[in-house]
Parts: sequence; structure tokens; C-alpha cells
Amino acid sequence: MKQAILTINAGSSSIKFALFPLAKPISPEAEFSGQIDGIGTSATKMVAKDRSGARIADQAIPGEQVSHDQAFDALLKWFQATQTGWQIIAVGHRVVHGGDRYSQPTVIDATVLAHLTSFIPLAPLHEPHNVAGIRALQALMPDVPQVACFDTAFHRSQPDVAQVFGLPRALTAEGIKRYGFHGLSYEFIARALPEHSHRANGRVVVAHLGNGASMAAMVNRKCVATTLGFSTIDGLLMGTRCGNLDPGVVLHLMETKGYSVKDMTRILYKESGLLGVSGISQDMRTLLASEAPEAREAVELFCYRIVRELGSLIAAAGGIDALVFTGGIGEHAAEVRRRVCLQLGWLGLQLDAEANARHANVISAGQSQVDVLVIPTNEEWMMAHHAQTLLAL
Repeated sequence: MKQAILTINAGSSSIKFALFPLAKPISPEAEFSGQIDGIGTSATKMVAKDRSGARIADQAIPGEQVSHDQAFDALLKWFQATQTGWQIIAVGHRVVHGGDRYSQPTVIDATVLAHLTSFIPLAPLHEPHNVAGIRALQALMPDVPQVACFDTAFHRSQPDVAQVFGLPRALTAEGIKRYGFHGLSYEFIARALPEHSHRANGRVVVAHLGNGASMAAMVNRKCVATTLGFSTIDGLLMGTRCGNLDPGVVLHLMETKGYSVKDMTRILYKESGLLGVSGISQDMRTLLASEAPEAREAVELFCYRIVRELGSLIAAAGGIDALVFTGGIGEHAAEVRRRVCLQLGWLGLQLDAEANARHANVISAGQSQVDVLVIPTNEEWMMAHHAQTLLAL
């Protein structure tokens, strides 16, 4: 029986999973990968594809309000029934928040799980579901070691001054500070950079652009600043999240409209961003194809915010040698990359239009003073790699 590592990314209503055959090194291509959507509803569905892209699972998970426990149970039953040649020997979990305590992946035991549970107030929209996934798989596979891979860990290298808000010290001591997220993606890019640029150890800004979006500045492939802070709504405009916002706006809306914390959470996380500005869609592909002026405004604001934040990150890094685009939009939206780079001529940055149009790895022109790269991220592989390394598999 062949051995493999399972990776899990458990969200509020979905679970993403992938299986990586055990090898040294682990292949960047999963044996299969898939997603369970609609958790918490009566329309829960599991879809999976093999490494060739062929669909190997497409099934409903019965139940009125399917829980994470039921979803994981269905996943493992499907695995045991259809993937009989494979044995899961470790599980890597994406965990959104590691607080100040965790700057490296760690094997999950009772103490670690208690710490993760204590971080729920820091990330109430994400951490409970990460913890639920860990508990569910511990119950279903008690003898299989599980590893927590933290989205905040990569950013622990930021200088203290980059992590502190201008708030009373007592609140800072309680953990109200800038943490940063998308760390597994940035960590993967940091590992991959030397393959694509001789400036890999210089001053690099990475733009992780997707439905969730952020940027990070690296020096010597270590984070020195990032756009996401205490929560996952700071910084860039996102699919449904507002990005950078004057806190006075929140106070004003609560005062004048009587909005509750729940109302504000819904507005800032679910109804803003590209969706809110356009009134049409959170999908960049839809907006780029639209003739509506509201769609054009949303795309323009998305690109403008990237350029504004880029200036801040360049200052934190002391300059820029390379700019990297990654994530769903970063890897596939040539028009977004073009618009961003068009505003960066003052850096001596020049885009190769033809290379950009075909999504080449290097899209800067030969005479550009800044390397511009497109590097696909692979957070799932990063989790499998961490599990293998930590457990010495």
C-alpha cells in the first residue's frame, strides 16, 4: 500500500483537501484534490479530481445541516471505498492564526489544540473551523499524526515596530496587533524565488491576489512588512472585503445607522470589496468583461490600492528588486498586472506585454530595473512538505 499525506483547509462552509504521495521531495502535483461545499446546509456536495484533471468524485452529502464532522466522515468513507491503494500517514492542516506563540509548523497534541482554541477570539470567522477540522480528523483517525501549518507564522519575522498599532499598551499586551496572513503562500513563493530570479534574496514585494488579497515585502526572503493586520479585512480591496478603511467610518455607521457588530461584520466581510463597489460581482473575470462603469471603477480601485500599498511596502523594504504576482487573480489576470505595472514606471519597471499576455514566469522587459514575475503558489504542497519535514517521513 502506498503512503501519502493528506492536506486540509477547513473554512466556515467548505473544506479543501489534497493527497500527496510520500516521496523525497514531495511532488508539487497532488494525487487528487477536491472540495466539499455547502457545509451547514442541506446542499452539501463533494467534488474531487485526479492529477490529470479527471473528475473522480461528484456526490451530495445527505443531511439537513451537514456539520464539519459529517463532511469529514463522508470524505474518509469515500477515500476508503475508492482509493484502496493509499494509506494516509499524516495530515497537514492550514490554521489561520498561530498568535504570538507559533512561528513554525507544529505537531498537534492536546496542549497545542488548547492553544489553537484560545486563539478563536483573534480570528472568530476562521479559527473555529480550523479547530473543528482537527478535532473531526482526530476522532476519525486517532493514530495518524496531524500538523498545524500557520498562516501567520511567516510574518513573525517582521520588526516589532511593524506589528504594533497606536493603541494603549494594555490592548497590545492582550494581542491586539498586526499579524498578517496568507503566510503559507508567501512561504512557498520565498522558497521558489531563487529558481526564477537572481535577485531572490534582495528586496521583493509579493502580491497574493485572489478573492482574499494581500501583499508582503521580503528582504532575504524574510517578511519585513505586510498589508493584512489583526484581521483579514485590512489592506487591499478584495472580492467581498473592504480593505483599508478609516475606523471612523465604522464608528459613524454604528452611531448614525444603529448598525450592530454583526451588521458591520456582514458589511465589511461579505458585502464590500469588488462586489460592493461594482454592485455586480466579486469575480474579477466578470468585471473585466463588463462594460458597466461600476465594474470599471471596481477594477480601477483594486489596481490603485495595489499601487498605493506597494509604495508603502517598498519604503519598508528600502527599495525593490523584484515584484511577484501570485494567487488566482495574480496568476491569471494579465490585464490587472498590466494596469498595476503601468503605474510603476517611476521605479524603472517595464513590462513585456507579450510575456504578460501569455502568463510567462518572467514578464518584465529586458531593460526593466525591477524583475516582474508570475509564480503560481501552492499552499497545499507547503502543508505536505511541513508535515513530512516535521514528522521525518
